[in-house]
Amino acid sequence: MSQITTVNPATAEEIKTYTPMTKDQVFDLVRKAKRAFPEWKKDYEKRRSYVYNLIEYLKKNKEKLAKIATAEMGKVLKESIGEVEKCAWALEFYADHGDSFLSDEVLNTDARKSFLTFEPLGVIGSIMPWNFPYWQALRFAAPCLMAGNVIVMKPSRVTTQSGIEIEKAFTEAGLPEGIFQTVVGSVDSANHLIDSDVNAVTFTGSTNAGAKVGERSAMNLKKCVLELGGSDPFIVLDDAIIEKAIEGAVKGRFINCGQSCVASKRFFVSKNIAEDFIELFVKKTSELKIGDPTSIETDIGPISSSEGLETISGIVEDAKQKGANILLGGSRVDGKGFFYKPTILTDIKPDMRIAKEETFGPVAPITIVENESEAIKLANDIEFGLGASIWTKDLSKAEKISRRIESGIVSVNNVVVSDPRIPFGGIKHSGFGRELSRYGMLEFVNIKSVRFYDNLVHHHYVE
Repeated sequence: MSQITTVNPATAEEIKTYTPMTKDQVFDLVRKAKRAFPEWKKDYEKRRSYVYNLIEYLKKNKEKLAKIATAEMGKVLKESIGEVEKCAWALEFYADHGDSFLSDEVLNTDARKSFLTFEPLGVIGSIMPWNFPYWQALRFAAPCLMAGNVIVMKPSRVTTQSGIEIEKAFTEAGLPEGIFQTVVGSVDSANHLIDSDVNAVTFTGSTNAGAKVGERSAMNLKKCVLELGGSDPFIVLDDAIIEKAIEGAVKGRFINCGQSCVASKRFFVSKNIAEDFIELFVKKTSELKIGDPTSIETDIGPISSSEGLETISGIVEDAKQKGANILLGGSRVDGKGFFYKPTILTDIKPDMRIAKEETFGPVAPITIVENESEAIKLANDIEFGLGASIWTKDLSKAEKISRRIESGIVSVNNVVVSDPRIPFGGIKHSGFGRELSRYGMLEFVNIKSVRFYDNLVHHHYVE
């Protein structure tokens, strides 16, 4: 079994080497979780007070945790700190509201009494990505734990230490052993986790890897939730407030160096305002500071890995060869580290990789459209369906368009962000199931129907 070595993408220097866990070690963690589950599921109030301790730990140690994520995957430090703060918010949201999300639901049937009750499934196996190493893990963990489940998580090999730090946070905050445990490893370890005695599986990552996780979970007859890639359209109509749309475009495309599944990835701009929009977009993007992610002034850090850098370079080179017009950037930054210049291009053609693939990097392709129906057609003409944003002053028009967009999330006059209060997830090749809100909490519970009768009622006994 090959060792895992993490690399600082800003310097290309090795950070640390880890030995992946064996199949037996993974199975042992799951057995330990199984033993912890009966006690954990008993008492909501007890769970709530433990989670409040965890929130305090995260708030107190946010800078230390942020520095580890920045070193491992290159996110600028101010964003890493924001990520840890957001984790605390999600945990607080579920500690505060989880009991009302889980309260029994009374139904009206021909029985004397009918109700639904929501019971935890047990041990949930979680396979998580590197781009938001704390947020992805804890936005799933928060509802899952408050519902009474316990978790064994395998972080991305890229952010191994960040994953270990989450388990450490649970321990330091005084939570019982076995409630949240971290698996160190890569693909083999993820497979061991799915094959182990977990009760269900959640995965966030690429569409290809997600299809394999879904297949393996199904073979083991395990429920799974898949949060996969996206190529979100950013639609700017004639009557949009251009300054606001530009602010959104810069934030939506370049946050986390463009490495987010709900980043704005394809820009469709109405022809009447295209010239003004493009000019201002180039101007604002060129003002972004690229460099050392540990500096609080930096806006754009490195791509997370040399492979990621190769991929994004390849996508832009392919677009150049097929006639795209590079208005800004379009190349790597000289020197050490995996940096790529913020890039804006136009003259996008359907046969370019950038029109079809998910671009995980600071690259914004702009297509000028004749009207809103062309924008909708192009927005939907892709295998993904995660998020979309629409920019217009006409809110009734925005509502009509939002209903025609094929995606799990639509945001009007703002960029798509995840929020504990609303469901998060996609359709098509962006996966299935939901995280966050009450709906995310109900993904990993047994929705049990209970009916009381006085005596035998004569039904037509058809299943």
